[in-house]
Amino acid sequence: MATTPSPLRTVAGNLCLGSAPDSWGVWFPEDEHQVPHTRFLDELARAGYEWLELGPYGYLPTDPRQLREELDARGLKVSGGTAFGALHRPEAWDGMLTHVRQVAALTAAAGARHLVLIPPMYRDEKTGACTEPPELTPEQWAGFGRNADRLGRLLLDEYDVRLVIHPHADSHIQTQPEIERLLNESDGRFTNLCLDTGHVAYGGGDAVDLIRRYGDRVGYVHIKQMDPEVLAQVAAEGLSFGQAVQRGVCVSPPAGVPDPAEVIRELAALDAELFVIVEQDLYPCAPEVPLPIAVRTREHLARCGLSGTRRPNDNR
Repeated sequence: MATTPSPLRTVAGNLCLGSAPDSWGVWFPEDEHQVPHTRFLDELARAGYEWLELGPYGYLPTDPRQLREELDARGLKVSGGTAFGALHRPEAWDGMLTHVRQVAALTAAAGARHLVLIPPMYRDEKTGACTEPPELTPEQWAGFGRNADRLGRLLLDEYDVRLVIHPHADSHIQTQPEIERLLNESDGRFTNLCLDTGHVAYGGGDAVDLIRRYGDRVGYVHIKQMDPEVLAQVAAEGLSFGQAVQRGVCVSPPAGVPDPAEVIRELAALDAELFVIVEQDLYPCAPEVPLPIAVRTREHLARCGLSGTRRPNDNR
């Protein structure tokens, strides 16, 4: 926990704003529909952001020296790394760990101390086809929290990187009961929450309620809004997340749910300093679309008291 206020404290001075490749329509290490990483970095800096999350491993340079040079040239800094991992599949542990170690090593080399782990989706990102059952079995749930703690302890001991689990649409950690079960069955010393406000809303949950009841387990934040009309279409038509994104489910503040101002007020009341990373899923999108959205989003969040001028303490 932070014990003294930052000298740069504002309305929400315990929060530090950043963005991510996701807000530029980047979902994959390589894809013909995505902008080159150099354009993303150039436009991120032009949009007025200082901090960024690394995004899918392989999109940005994976050589630490090259990454550092490209970031330094633009005055950018890294808030955390992003990895994908199936904690409910014991047979996938070794392969997952290899991937997570790569991300953790690059994250630490970039001076960041958070690794955002995203559970795999049970529907294909591009086709929407189901690849596994949408609900975990009791046996799979039984080991989920233990495996998260096992991974979190390893990351902390070997890389000084803190594990935060990211709820995600079309994944097994999507609804609020699933999020709460994960938190209740894991140890806050090793496993905490990347609170993605949009994905919580997509799963029918309440991000503000989670902050109020599990604030001590919020270690990192993705701020995102969802269009309620498209969410209703998801429920009525059984749309996949990819299909929902193409219909415009992710919207810019102040549109959509949850209200970013209310989220920021609740986060600002926590006795912790946190990165709050903007994500607006845009895949696929025309190259000229992300930059003006990023500027408008930063300006709106600044009016809510959220800025990106310093690094929070890495305390959880």
